[in-house]
Amino acid sequence: MKEYKNFIDGKWVPSVTGKTYEDRNPANYDEVIGIFPQSNYEDVERAVKAAKKAYEYWRSVPAPKRGEILRKAGELMLQRKEELARLMTQEMGKILKEARGDVQEGIDTAFYAFGEGRRLFSYTTPSELPNKMAFVIRQPIGVWGIITPWNFPIAIPSWKIFPALLCGNTVVFKPATDTPACAAKLVEILAEAGVPDGVVNLVFGKGGEVGEAILNHPEIRGVSFTGSSEVGKRIGEVCGKMLKKCSLELGGKNAQIVLKDANLDLALEGVLWGAFGTTGQRCTATSRLILEEEIYEQFIERLIERAKKIKIGNGLKEDTEMGPLINESQRKRVDEYVKIGIKEGAKLVCGGKYYEEGECKKGFFYEPTIFVDVKEDMTIFQEEIFGPVLSVIKAKNFEDAIRILNNSRYGLSSSIYTNDIRKAAKAIEMIEAGITYVNAPTIGAECHLPFGGVKETGNGHREGGWTVYDIFSELKTVYIDYSGILQKAQIDTWEK
Repeated sequence: MKEYKNFIDGKWVPSVTGKTYEDRNPANYDEVIGIFPQSNYEDVERAVKAAKKAYEYWRSVPAPKRGEILRKAGELMLQRKEELARLMTQEMGKILKEARGDVQEGIDTAFYAFGEGRRLFSYTTPSELPNKMAFVIRQPIGVWGIITPWNFPIAIPSWKIFPALLCGNTVVFKPATDTPACAAKLVEILAEAGVPDGVVNLVFGKGGEVGEAILNHPEIRGVSFTGSSEVGKRIGEVCGKMLKKCSLELGGKNAQIVLKDANLDLALEGVLWGAFGTTGQRCTATSRLILEEEIYEQFIERLIERAKKIKIGNGLKEDTEMGPLINESQRKRVDEYVKIGIKEGAKLVCGGKYYEEGECKKGFFYEPTIFVDVKEDMTIFQEEIFGPVLSVIKAKNFEDAIRILNNSRYGLSSSIYTNDIRKAAKAIEMIEAGITYVNAPTIGAECHLPFGGVKETGNGHREGGWTVYDIFSELKTVYIDYSGILQKAQIDTWEK
């Protein structure tokens, strides 16, 4: 059994606390993946000191050269894709096909960052005065705290760390306590690719200790966080008081609309994938299904029939369709929401209990669960559950469906299935979400496009694509006056 250490200033070092915890396989909790440090603020202090020192050198490395290192990291990830995917499945439970996709997203993000190293575009614009030049350049910010969740343990850290490094920042990285091994492998790859000592630092531990230390450290200039809206609000509050840059990608309560004119076979496959892929543990998961009333009964009948056939089990088996929940605490949380749904009057038509057949007795498995006849004010329709629970509601027509979808405090992803181009276009206009899919499920974002949402889904930033480079860089406006005389902006132009 491997015992892991923190990575600080280019070295693997033990935590000052001497305390450790076990990382276990959620499909078989008898299997220990590794032993990891329970770090504290002193470990964060050491990491920040190393990152601040490395920043002075790293920021001076030309962006194309920084991009070359990230390209090499992407190539190493490509070579080790299967190894990383299998580790991910062991560590957090998602099926191998999804784990390979998670790693591929990290690879794609690395190659995109490599290309961005030769762009990092800004603006050149005319000055209002003669013999004067005006333009804008991008500059790094400093040390960033990166705090990531367990559901995409390679992709999400890549979304944050690669752009941060490309822009010339250094990083103190705290991964989720449920997926530390994937984080260690990612940092190993970055070091092997040539990232200098101190540029990336990895500190394992709990959010209440390591996360809070990162959040409150005066030398950390920005924090990027993906997780729950409740924790995100706390991070935004502290960053606001300290005037730190802050990027928050938070919860979702995503809905798929199916209209009567839709391809129902396609819509059925879409909702099954959106609701039960990754065991519903995606911020973009389809947790609400809105059906136009003419197709309500027939679609539900087909949905239940297909959901009951989903093969549950260890994700390392190629024929498994749905793996376990991440831990026992999350399984209990999902079960509590199911009980609330029943109590509030929703009709449970599929699942609704622990799955403990055969080998699954040793894991945190839960059946694909479907509620019908759900009302808009029900808890299961409004709150993020983060598990394989789908709430189905009836809409009178297209307009009613849009209204129901928008009745949420979240606004991350959305989906509509229709063959009416006019309704599709109107949905794109009227849906309150950062992402809208037409004739596709709510999951499936691509790394070269902006990712994020509205309302309580975040604080307005977008990860992915070109937009993430706005988060991790500052703009500096530059004026060069080669007139040889004192020119007074606004004053000279007004008087002349």
